[in-house]
Amino acid sequence: KRLNQYNQWVNEGEPAVIWLSGLHIPESYLTALVQATCRKNGWPLDRSTLYTTVTKYRTAEEVTERAHSGCFVSGLYLEGASWDLESACLRRPKPKVLVEELPILKVIPIEGHRLKLQNTYRSPVYTTSQRRNAMGVGLVFEADLATHEHISHWVLQGVCLTLNSD
Repeated sequence: KRLNQYNQWVNEGEPAVIWLSGLHIPESYLTALVQATCRKNGWPLDRSTLYTTVTKYRTAEEVTERAHSGCFVSGLYLEGASWDLESACLRRPKPKVLVEELPILKVIPIEGHRLKLQNTYRSPVYTTSQRRNAMGVGLVFEADLATHEHISHWVLQGVCLTLNSD
């Protein structure tokens, strides 16, 4: 799958949906995304960040065109919660379901002062469910997930996203 993504990227240009787990260093792709947007819009790099929103798309095949700003990301797994597609927010997990695949995530670079988040849990996104990789590093970025519950509920549940379901 990784080879297919790289071949498509080389032959057809950047894919409409990036399989983030398929990149050797996903942090570098996200950093390049922010840098390119800052350069294009004349924003200061040190005052820019990433904003994410979960889309209604379940699979990469449903996405027909590239994001106008940012990118679409597939292959993320939600631990400790479920995603309610109709309400577009976190909900308590179904019984005996520890991990579920998150719908396609849209990642958008934005100037930090324009980002005003309410009813949003900033979920850490880790490489693996062990929340670290072989080198002891695991945090890739933080994703913004809408919620109707208080944020402390999700923190105490240990809710996070991972790039691999193990």
